[in-house]
Amino acid sequence: MAVREIFAGMPWWVKWIAVPIIAIVVFGGLIASVLGFVIGLLFKILLFVILVGGLVFVVRKVMSSSGGGW
Repeated sequence: MAVREIFAGMPWWVKWIAVPIIAIVVFGGLIASVLGFVIGLLFKILLFVILVGGLVFVVRKVMSSSGGGW
């Protein structure tokens, strides 16, 4: 039996309310951990970009004020 055939005779609220709620209850921890990982990774990437940009800015300021040589 295909999934489409199983859901064909069901009311709309089963397909659009009950099934997603059951999925969230069953897979909620997995979904939360994946979202947490993705958000943490994006935060670390953003922090890396800010730190590298700050380093480049400081190095350019120092190089321009000292005449450009070590």
